[in-house]
Amino acid sequence: MTLLLSRSDLESVLDPGTCVEALRHGFTAAPGRSTARRVAVPLPGGSATALLPGLVAGIPAYTVKVNAKFPHSRPALRGVVCLHSLDSGELLALLDSATVTAWRTGLAAALGTHVLARPDARSVAVIGAGAQAELVLRGLPELREVTGLTVHDTAQDRAADFAHRHGDRLGVPAGVAPSAADAAAGADVVVTATWARQPVLYAADVRPGAHVTSLGADEPGKAELGADLLRRARVVVDDVALAAETGALAGAEPRLREAASTLGEVLRGDAPGRTGDAETTVYAPVGLPWQDLAVGWAAYRAALAAGRGREADLLA
Repeated sequence: MTLLLSRSDLESVLDPGTCVEALRHGFTAAPGRSTARRVAVPLPGGSATALLPGLVAGIPAYTVKVNAKFPHSRPALRGVVCLHSLDSGELLALLDSATVTAWRTGLAAALGTHVLARPDARSVAVIGAGAQAELVLRGLPELREVTGLTVHDTAQDRAADFAHRHGDRLGVPAGVAPSAADAAAGADVVVTATWARQPVLYAADVRPGAHVTSLGADEPGKAELGADLLRRARVVVDDVALAAETGALAGAEPRLREAASTLGEVLRGDAPGRTGDAETTVYAPVGLPWQDLAVGWAAYRAALAAGRGREADLLA
């Protein structure tokens, strides 16, 4: 039997703390476990990507995901994550990919943010008040205290709603900024999660010692951070080759690509993270297939325990 897990099923069983630890395990596991292939398909008004397979040491399953992106739709991401038994290939579950992608992207970003930001960093700016930023703000307080929030979005009502909800939930002052630069100006931590094709932040917009997590530069043609900001910062990604091909390092000068390290290397102690309070740090992931497995497996086990989802016999 295959377990069908909708967005509401997943939201009811997923726990930010559990997912962050599952992602931390994936990042610290031996490198090379995922022999992933990424296939991009351009579509009218959007694009689709197939990611296969996702592997994590210790999880007896693998994932295959087909994910469509349509920026003007809500939700903008649509598709399915297939969770298969590693031993038999049995299709264990079909999961809504928009939910899995938002959770794994946002919570992996929260982990990277916590690892690279100054220990005393507490004030957060969010640029792009969408689903991925939602999960960063769900995950980051599991790892450190947040004492203030500033939000900017191209839709002011969406920014105001985001600031109001998360400010109330965290019990902190929260407000809306008229521009990305205004949002970032006073923040210890800046999270960008946009569809931008041109940089929204430059070096002068970010104060020394701040940390920036950039989630929007995850496919060719997208860019959130100016070249001068990347040159000034210590840059950490999730995969250097992918970041140079489709992410924040695409088109960057060779020395930036050579100097970049991965979050896995930092967590394993194989590469330095932040080296001083005055250093600017950037985490710019593109997203890796094993992250879908880490969150999908946690969701599958939690759904079985809670009796959530609907079973279907696709072989009948």
